[in-house]
Amino acid sequence: MNWNTLYSRSYTKKKGAPKACIVLGASGKYYAGVRIENSSFPVTIPAIQAACCNCLSLGDIPEKLIAKERDLEQLDFWLKEFELEVEITPSIEHIELFESLINVSQKETSEKLISLLDWAVAPNSDFPVSALLFTPKGVITGVNIEVSEWTYGLCAERVALSRAFAYGITQFDKMAIHTKYGQFCSPCGSCRQVLAEHLEDHPFEFFHPDGTLSRHYTVDLLPYSFKSSNL
Repeated sequence: MNWNTLYSRSYTKKKGAPKACIVLGASGKYYAGVRIENSSFPVTIPAIQAACCNCLSLGDIPEKLIAKERDLEQLDFWLKEFELEVEITPSIEHIELFESLINVSQKETSEKLISLLDWAVAPNSDFPVSALLFTPKGVITGVNIEVSEWTYGLCAERVALSRAFAYGITQFDKMAIHTKYGQFCSPCGSCRQVLAEHLEDHPFEFFHPDGTLSRHYTVDLLPYSFKSSNL
């Protein structure tokens, strides 16, 4: 891996420069994060947020930040939240990033989503959510992550999507999500905006806590949406 490749995986078409970083977890695995902008700028995902949530959603704990520069959004928060060691380095040729692509058949989707609910980090809401992002290269998992500052966590859908971009995957087939509680499984407003940007006209499967399933498309989630093509 090198910084040029990782930076090139950022999605920064309108507002700013690409950003990327790597987090070393307590397990010894390396997790990448890249900046993912949105036409609704407040829901842009900074690189360090993506990397830390990537790490946390796989049951690991961030211990060290590896970056090419210190100019990262939300840097102070994440350094304090996990007391991260910082390494600024021009080369990451020696680093092998951890990529967790799995195979999940349609019949296995519900079972896999239910098992993923135990990986959610939801100490504040106690509302676990899991997501599976189906891509031509494999399936990417996501669970919701909550930290001490509510607005710096990420929902399961955005964890899966940000992990895909860090892997260099930008072609998607569909997404499936599951909640542990509640009557109806459905993405929040921020997720709908991000999904409309990157999974335009894609199918979504909602596995509800009562065991039922409903299928929808992006336009159902956010009709009349505002996207980068509008800018």
